Amino acid sequence: MIRQLQENDLDEVISIWLQENIRAHDFISETYWKSQFDSVKEQLPQTEIYVYVDNDGKIVGFIGLVDHYIAGLFVTSEKQSKGIGKQLLDYCKARKNKLTLEVYQKNQRAIRFYQKEEFVIKEATIDEDTGEKEFVMVWGNSSGNRSV
Repeated sequence: MIRQLQENDLDEVISIWLQENIRAHDFISETYWKSQFDSVKEQLPQTEIYVYVDNDGKIVGFIGLVDHYIAGLFVTSEKQSKGIGKQLLDYCKARKNKLTLEVYQKNQRAIRFYQKEEFVIKEATIDEDTGEKEFVMVWGNSSGNRSV
């Protein structure tokens, strides 16, 4: 089931955020993600967040939006490759006519997932906080079908 974030979901969601950022981005120091924890936890309630709740009532994934920008899409490692990320993305696609995101170039698994979901690479950039190369990817009415 997909629903909007509720106040009592915050600890579960921020825990997924930290755990999966560390796991998916092993090319960035774990201390970086831990240093961002309090700031992200404070910002989460101001973001449009949808959570995926499994049959046991446990949150196993979420997507965060700021207008048309996907600030993050996370699914717990034990529930990945089961269609949850796609369901969260489709939920947002049904509500928005365009979506953009930034993804680290070294995160090839995420890039393949987004390309499969019809996102196209529009630009290559550098994340100023980490110094890592990123792609800006777009889906929707202005994405076209060419990539960088």
